[in-house]
Amino acid sequence: MTDGSGDRDLDDFLRRVRACTACADLPLGPRPILHISRTARILIASQAPGTRVHETGISFNDASGDRLRGWLGIDRDTFYDTRRIALAPMGMCYPGRLPKGGDRPPRPECAPLWRDRILAMMPDIRLTLLVGSYAQAAVLGPGRVEDRVRNFRDVMPRYFPLPHPSWRTGAWERRTPWFATDVLPALRAAIRPLLAADGTSG
Repeated sequence: MTDGSGDRDLDDFLRRVRACTACADLPLGPRPILHISRTARILIASQAPGTRVHETGISFNDASGDRLRGWLGIDRDTFYDTRRIALAPMGMCYPGRLPKGGDRPPRPECAPLWRDRILAMMPDIRLTLLVGSYAQAAVLGPGRVEDRVRNFRDVMPRYFPLPHPSWRTGAWERRTPWFATDVLPALRAAIRPLLAADGTSG
């Protein structure tokens, strides 16, 4: 039996993260968004929140989240069960839009300020899904997303690289049938025992 001090430490830490104003000049203002726990075994490391996520405060609460959950083969309840799955993007606030469209990259201040401390709060992580180029570059260094996704076995069992699940990825999936036939079954097989590790099923 624990005395609950770890949970109190995590709650205090999350309050500090969510109060961060290091990037006070963001177009919609700072609103750090993450969902973590000390018991999560899977970490989804993504890019940065979009506008809908900024509005709701819920990671992947949009069409990209629907696509990602489809890839994983899990429902919303499982996806947002922080006891098993942690969600922590490389940049925790909405970064704004580029002049020619699309979201800006994650703010460079965020990961150096918080990333190591976030990871230290999650000692049970066994698999990190590196979703998109920014998460992959931060962990694996330079490289092409498609090459990394295709060669996912090179970095397993610790990491599993995935493309960003934006609407543009639909066309990419149609051009790369190996993603559905090779990558997705392996992804689901990798997460299944981790989701069931606490005696529940996803």
